[in-house]
Amino acid sequence: MRMAKIGLLLDEQAAADKWTKQENVFAFYIREVLDHLGIPYQILSNQTDSLKEMDLLIAGLLNESRQSLDGLLSFVKAGGTVIHLSDSPKLASWAGYKTESGGNGYGYTPKDLGHPKPLRFLKTNTWYKGAPSGWNAKSGFLVSGSPKGPVLSELWTVIHSGSGKIVHCQADIPYSIVGIQQGIEPIWKDGEPAPDGTAGIDDGQLKADDSFTLDWSFDRAETETGMNYFSEAHADKWREVLVHKLAEMALEKGLTVPFAGRWPEGIEHIATISHDSDFNLEESADITLSLLKECEVHSTWCMIEPGYERPLYERIKQEGHELAFHYNALELENGLWSEKEFKRQLQDLKSKADLKTVYTNKNHYTRFEGWGELFEWCENEGIQVDQSRGPSKKGNIGFLFGTCLPYYPIAWHTENNRQYNVLELGFLTQDLNHHALADTSVIDPFLEEVKRIGGVAHFLFHQLHFLEQPKVSEAFRKLVKTARDRRFEFWTSKQIAIWERERRKMKIEGISDSGEPAVSGTVTGANAVIWVPVPKEAHWHKEAAEIRYGHLCLKKILSHTQAQTS
Repeated sequence: MRMAKIGLLLDEQAAADKWTKQENVFAFYIREVLDHLGIPYQILSNQTDSLKEMDLLIAGLLNESRQSLDGLLSFVKAGGTVIHLSDSPKLASWAGYKTESGGNGYGYTPKDLGHPKPLRFLKTNTWYKGAPSGWNAKSGFLVSGSPKGPVLSELWTVIHSGSGKIVHCQADIPYSIVGIQQGIEPIWKDGEPAPDGTAGIDDGQLKADDSFTLDWSFDRAETETGMNYFSEAHADKWREVLVHKLAEMALEKGLTVPFAGRWPEGIEHIATISHDSDFNLEESADITLSLLKECEVHSTWCMIEPGYERPLYERIKQEGHELAFHYNALELENGLWSEKEFKRQLQDLKSKADLKTVYTNKNHYTRFEGWGELFEWCENEGIQVDQSRGPSKKGNIGFLFGTCLPYYPIAWHTENNRQYNVLELGFLTQDLNHHALADTSVIDPFLEEVKRIGGVAHFLFHQLHFLEQPKVSEAFRKLVKTARDRRFEFWTSKQIAIWERERRKMKIEGISDSGEPAVSGTVTGANAVIWVPVPKEAHWHKEAAEIRYGHLCLKKILSHTQAQTS
């Protein structure tokens, strides 16, 4: 099968017009969705003759001048397929539709994606001709407000023209992914607390969860012991919806859209443990090191000022753990939110622990302000991973930000919605069995959702609580055993960052008739996996194919020597 030539249209002039009006173009985040899976595509900055070279076009942002639209429609009439992810009122009018932007609700996605629960979206770009009279359960549909709200429309609206078609998404997928992961506005005030009193995030301290956009009533579940948690990785699943549709449109043309597996061959999902060294008691560090050795786990130690003495730092490093940064901007502890203070505390850690490079940061108390300032500070200091986007309260644990994937955040319109060069790797919960926090009943649902996504299950444990509350150590042992029973591999944050960045260097150049990928780029010390969607009715060897994103895919294992020399 031939690999589809995919164009991603993000019109430069249309984007500049929006930035001039101080509007965000979250459509630029489509690049991160594709890059995360190594899906080959070409950026198109305007609707030019280069469209003719494409098999599929993802329209993230259009220029709706007459000349530009004529070029797009010529591409469609000649047999091109457009997956349209914007509003584009003039294009809708050409197709005989009216447009309307709407607020949040829930999407019931295609059945073959296997999403048993609806997905929360934050915005619609509805094309309509009248009130919806029904929906196509196979392709999905949208409802307004609550999961049982009134039907808005089908998820995908298809407009045929000539021998091609436009497939318009009624939900704004990139806006919803960004909004769930990062919020829809900078953090300048406290968030709204849980109405049942389980998560008082309005505590006078600005922090990551003040920006969350899920719903307290509809998006939380409860364990058998009464623990409330956000149960669905909504943002990750919207990524799946887009990739599913892209592969589906290619297969209809007899083409394929190959993509890279997230982890090395033999690994399907990762668990990671981080610690925050609050109070810096060396006795608690001793207990933590003993527990980690007993469980054969290497972890990430986020160190807060003033930290430990040099011999203990050396022991932590010698036993295979990662030393990381725990930036303290908490006003109650005389912390300060500023780049100068961030640099000062980081340099103090490097000096005391004899570190040339620090890969990971997690902010104390998940302190967070504004939009992207923290990511800029990390970039400037060479920090490759931030872990600050996690829950601060007992009642908002779980998939609060809709993701369990390491991802590159997007900037605000003031920086032209660029991509920050720092991975975000949020955590699910902290200190299980702590007397004031969640118990171990959340372990199973958390691991099952991460396993389904193929992401990272990140659990935070403070060394202090291993010392003071033996039940927390018991919970850690249970977590490790349960995760290993489900074939999770334990990696440090640094390991995750190195793998993710190297994996993204691979470039899929093409696919042979037999489905063998040609790949350039390097992956160090492990075999990567490439997945190649194929028609379900084709006679492929069952042992070499699995269902991914709702499609039958050939599994191709690529050794790192192959990747280096292809």
